[in-house]
Amino acid sequence: MLGLRPTVAEPAGLVDEPLTALDACRAVETVLGHVLDAGLDRARGVDPVFALDVAGRVAAFVRRGGKRLRSAFAWCGWRAVGGSGDATAVVHTGAALELLQACALIHDDVMDGSLLRRGAPAMHVDLARMHWAARMTGSAESFGTSAAVLAGDLALAWADDLLTETALGSPHGPRLYREWQAMRGEMVAGQYRDLHAQASGSSGVDEALTIATLKSALYTVERPLALGASLAAAGPSLDALRAAGRCAGLAFQLRDDLLGAFGDPASTGKPVGDDLGSRKLTYLLAVALELADASGDKEAAAVLAPSAGPRPEHTVEHMRRALERTGSRAVVESKIVELATTSLGHFEATGAEPAVRREFAALVERASCVTPLRTQGDM
Repeated sequence: MLGLRPTVAEPAGLVDEPLTALDACRAVETVLGHVLDAGLDRARGVDPVFALDVAGRVAAFVRRGGKRLRSAFAWCGWRAVGGSGDATAVVHTGAALELLQACALIHDDVMDGSLLRRGAPAMHVDLARMHWAARMTGSAESFGTSAAVLAGDLALAWADDLLTETALGSPHGPRLYREWQAMRGEMVAGQYRDLHAQASGSSGVDEALTIATLKSALYTVERPLALGASLAAAGPSLDALRAAGRCAGLAFQLRDDLLGAFGDPASTGKPVGDDLGSRKLTYLLAVALELADASGDKEAAAVLAPSAGPRPEHTVEHMRRALERTGSRAVVESKIVELATTSLGHFEATGAEPAVRREFAALVERASCVTPLRTQGDM
């Protein structure tokens, strides 16, 4: 075995199944603590400098939190198809998802040049500051970028190790691993399509949706639901579960696009306006360009066009006003509500118990910021 599974007693509630997704997420936090402690111990055995500078920062980043939505959706997927009893495997899978999320965020911040994450300096910024404070030679920026790539790689290695051990210890291991394998490939494809679209000046709505699906929607909701379901007797309801997850995941990403353009950094914990300034292709931007073209709003099209590149006169505030004027913000808000509502309909079709449907609806509300969402069991 890989030695990642905690040697101490499992968190309370794993055998007598967690009553709620919140219980499962609390159990995930406990497991993450054990996994990170074990990872740090191994890192210290390899090299103390690496352990302090890189492994310690990865562990601190994971412990700093996040919404833990992926863990909760994995639990919902497990319960939706009849999962019950010993929840150890699904909780460990949730912990692996949170480590994978850390990798994705660290690498995404490097690629986007983002300065802030979870209310603190992004990993590459923090490592560059360490370089500068220690008066090392060479470029602090280059050092920070390179070291952050390694930090993300370490988080991915920890995630893969934990998931592999969980799969080896489960009778459903092959199915669990196939879902994990597919998810990792989709994430890389989505990141590349994001880079490709930005470099090529793409602006199509369909392409924006493809990127949003590959880069975020699948690994945020659809795959976590399927990972959880793979640990139970998932049957014909799996198709409905996947459909529910894809819709909810897209609603999550479109909300994230809106927050990236109009949100408050104090609430989001990350910069606002970066995607606009870099002309990153989002569904919000693609819809705005389509509406500007349809209405003949050449000024908005000029301000928002990806091929235009950054211009001093086209500030982020100018872009926000153009988005509002085209009506794209309202269109995206409406699309989010549509996706969230459709997601609940698909989840109803899984035949999940009413309590699980309510849990799922609450998670979709959190992910999409659409309230109130109601299941049929509430009507």
